[in-house]
Amino acid sequence: MKTEDLAAVDRAEALFREGFSCSQAVLMAFAPGLGMEARQAALVASSFGGGMARQGWTCGALTGALMAIGLHAGHAAAEDTAAKEDLYARVQAIVARFEERHGATACRQLTGADLRDAAERQAASDRGTFTTLCPQLVRTAAALVAESLAVPRAVPPGHAG
Repeated sequence: MKTEDLAAVDRAEALFREGFSCSQAVLMAFAPGLGMEARQAALVASSFGGGMARQGWTCGALTGALMAIGLHAGHAAAEDTAAKEDLYARVQAIVARFEERHGATACRQLTGADLRDAAERQAASDRGTFTTLCPQLVRTAAALVAESLAVPRAVPPGHAG
């Protein structure tokens, strides 16, 4: 991994440890290099932590990664089907690799807790989930973003296919 990619991975972990949610940390680490201000990234990703507002669904670190990939390889024209296909292939690869590394993509499965429940959230905290496991998930998601950003877009930006 290149030095700047490692720096983004480290930045994502640092942002998480500062108190940003997992989704915010991953998107914020990459957003400035993808044309989005860090503050805007924090706002956009703010409801995705804990598997979408603690619902336990898709891991917030993973959703933050997918938002970053959308900034890089997404499409802004409905008819841009070639870019959409490229994006979906990237996303599917990231999701598969995340699941291979961690055994799941759902926050509730990864953490072993229903984060909507204050007692379960506290028990997860007491087990060190948020200081050991979650930083690893953030690092994995950020590393997968860095790897995907290194692959040129299959379709030039603005191409309508």
